Amino acid sequence: MTQLTSPDYQCDVLIIGSGAAGLSLALRLAAHYDVLVLSKAQVSEGSTLYAQGGIAAVFDRDDSIESHVEDTLIAGAGLCDPQAVSFVASNARHCVQWLIDHGVDFDRNAEATGDQPYHLTREGGHSHRRILHSADATGRAVETTLVSQALSHPRIRILERANAVDLILSDRVGLSGPRRATGAWIWNRNRERVETCSARAVVLATGGAARVYQYSTNPDVASGDGIAMAWRAGCRVANLEFNQFHPTSLFHPDARSFLLSEALRGEGAWLLRPDGTRFMPAFDERAELAPRDIVARAIDHEMKRLGVDCLYLDISHQPPEFVRAHFPGIYEKLMTFGLDLTRDRIPVVPAAHYTCGGVMVDAQGRTDIDGLYAIGEVSYTGLHGANRMASNSLLECLVYGWSAAEDLLRVLPQTVAVDRLPAWDESRVDDADERVVIQHNWHELRLFMWDYVGIVRTTRRLERALRRITLLQQEINEYYASFRLSSDLLELRNLTQVAELMVRCALMRKESRGLHFTRDYPETLPEAAPSILKPVT
Repeated sequence: MTQLTSPDYQCDVLIIGSGAAGLSLALRLAAHYDVLVLSKAQVSEGSTLYAQGGIAAVFDRDDSIESHVEDTLIAGAGLCDPQAVSFVASNARHCVQWLIDHGVDFDRNAEATGDQPYHLTREGGHSHRRILHSADATGRAVETTLVSQALSHPRIRILERANAVDLILSDRVGLSGPRRATGAWIWNRNRERVETCSARAVVLATGGAARVYQYSTNPDVASGDGIAMAWRAGCRVANLEFNQFHPTSLFHPDARSFLLSEALRGEGAWLLRPDGTRFMPAFDERAELAPRDIVARAIDHEMKRLGVDCLYLDISHQPPEFVRAHFPGIYEKLMTFGLDLTRDRIPVVPAAHYTCGGVMVDAQGRTDIDGLYAIGEVSYTGLHGANRMASNSLLECLVYGWSAAEDLLRVLPQTVAVDRLPAWDESRVDDADERVVIQHNWHELRLFMWDYVGIVRTTRRLERALRRITLLQQEINEYYASFRLSSDLLELRNLTQVAELMVRCALMRKESRGLHFTRDYPETLPEAAPSILKPVT
């Protein structure tokens, strides 16, 4: 039997991930419980920090929750769960107000009114101006505020440079009854060793998996860890074929993963061919304000038709003062590349941006395993359907951070912590002597996912990708069993697992819908259903 030892860490709630979802949940719980937050890198490093656009919520008297719901359902191409959409839209305002009350400073109107003082912008798929923002760096404003408060809270402990390896379930510690989450193994890079954490509940807030692609707007930490861990533990996943490609990532040899916010198009920017002509009106009556799947496919189509490396985004027809005031961060960043947003056409290409599927959860963020929650981009709530509408992502983090907190406050008093956990066995592994193998496999995975599971797909490409993934998994499993852990190895293992799930979901869908477009099934079926995978346990 596995040796049980005292855990290295004990807490009431272990939150894996330090973005908007994880930190907002931590702050809501910390008045009542001890919380440990794991952060793979520095605590603020994650997708939230780089979110430019804003947060969608109904604050304008001329807008309505019903309109927000309708816009989301349309953008989701018939695959959203109407109940989930209504739940999020109905709870949007009070969750955003919670952020405001905690010090997030959203931009205000020059002529602010008492009932609605905030400047609201509009983005693709929205029929009204309902995007609250902090210039063009909303994610930074949200993340820095939450990090500051979490670091100063006496009942929140943040462990940086720490990867969760796998979940520890009750059957591993000899407990009878329904399987439940009792903690996790942690790769502590500060100490170069695997440690254990005991918790009465575990929350996955690890973000998405866009780094499975060669070109992505996401930071390196977006490696699908939570999805892979939940799958290995026995949770269902859904809709992982829907990978959103942001239409406008900067195309420049010195730029790395820099996107140009959809709010630019919301404020009048045009998409142009190299000859200076617009093309979006020919693809959709909403032109540049069409949902992201439509815009990304249109750009991909025109690039391939014309045989060009990029297209262009142009807002130079707007007053320079207006552009600099609304997009100061983007303006300054582009200037470092010799591009003037107020005067130049900016070269753009699509890049992998958001994972619309994930771990299946209910309205409280509960997974298939007792005591295990998943919130934010790691989860499948039904909100996004076949395509995420702009600025619904941070909103989903906040709403499910709130609803999961409400449920945890209800159930934790009846949950007993485990004081003995299985120790990590490193007796049969050696120091890795071929790190280059990991880097090679990582590069190969990202490249063939981009080529075979990208914006336009075919069954043959998907089957080819699945064969390559199977071979990679065999190599990685042998490496994992033989050598000591490293952050790169853990991320590669997880990305390869999520890549398999993405391809399997894509092969299940015999239609084109939203972000999933296949040449073999170009039509959309009359009835929509999620693609659900259940692990064999």
